[in-house]
Amino acid sequence: MPFQARRDLPPAAAGLESPDAVEARYRHKRDTPWTGSMGHVSATCDPAPPHLLTPGHTTPATVHEAPCTAPIQQAHIDQGLPPQEPLGDAAYRSSTRLVHRRDDQGLILRGPTRPSQGWQTPVEGAYPLEPCAVDGDQPQVRCPQGHLAVAWWAHGGGQGRRPLMVAVDKHPCGTCPMPPRWTRAQPTGRRLRRPPPHQDEALQAAPTWSASEAGQQRSQRRAGVAGTLSPGVRAFGLRRTRYGGVAKTHLQHVAIAAALHIDRLGAWLAERPRAQPRPARFAALAPAGALPCATRPAVAHG
Repeated sequence: MPFQARRDLPPAAAGLESPDAVEARYRHKRDTPWTGSMGHVSATCDPAPPHLLTPGHTTPATVHEAPCTAPIQQAHIDQGLPPQEPLGDAAYRSSTRLVHRRDDQGLILRGPTRPSQGWQTPVEGAYPLEPCAVDGDQPQVRCPQGHLAVAWWAHGGGQGRRPLMVAVDKHPCGTCPMPPRWTRAQPTGRRLRRPPPHQDEALQAAPTWSASEAGQQRSQRRAGVAGTLSPGVRAFGLRRTRYGGVAKTHLQHVAIAAALHIDRLGAWLAERPRAQPRPARFAALAPAGALPCATRPAVAHG
């Protein structure tokens, strides 16, 4: 399709994909494209079984994961079963929602954070945001070479968020020997987008917990979500909706959750052990005893 024709198309959130399913939307995540809705699954992760599904959420496919954390956790609170430390995938976390869960719901959302999307993050020797000295009271920002920012203003982020946009002076950047490691902007200096101080503190504290030994052991429980999705997809058709509309699709998700409960409770009462993770392909080809037991790392989904 020509570039001009693509620009005339509406956003994916507003584009009508089918006249028979007016709420169906197109989305592409990793290597999986689909048209329809998206189910957000949560489950108990106590060490002892059975691991049962808890209130989930169903949205159009274009709705991002992070806004779905609030209704899921509020459903737990309404039922009188708030989780002590809910574990979430990186997509279900943001600085705004970390503060909201802590202050309004009394919950500390744990789990990995999304990496920075700037080009500096994967480039060796480049300067990400971390080396910058930020003082939210002044306010001022000092780059790794010691130059102060010339501007600091609130920039609208949508949905009630007010992230801070910081501009570093272009004149010192022009004479600095580190521009290739700092910025690729030619007419202006680098602009740093940071959340308000209280949100920034919560966002910076999350990787510290995840990197700790206790955080890594605790985060391993998120692997049970992948074990929940696998039978839902393979045995109960979780990725194929039988009805049109988000409300009817959510009803199907509730029915699948009930079927999973029956299956897991039956296995628990019969003392049937849970299936072990499949070995990696290379480890499966090795003779017995030639390699240590290596399993494919589990990935938690929402």
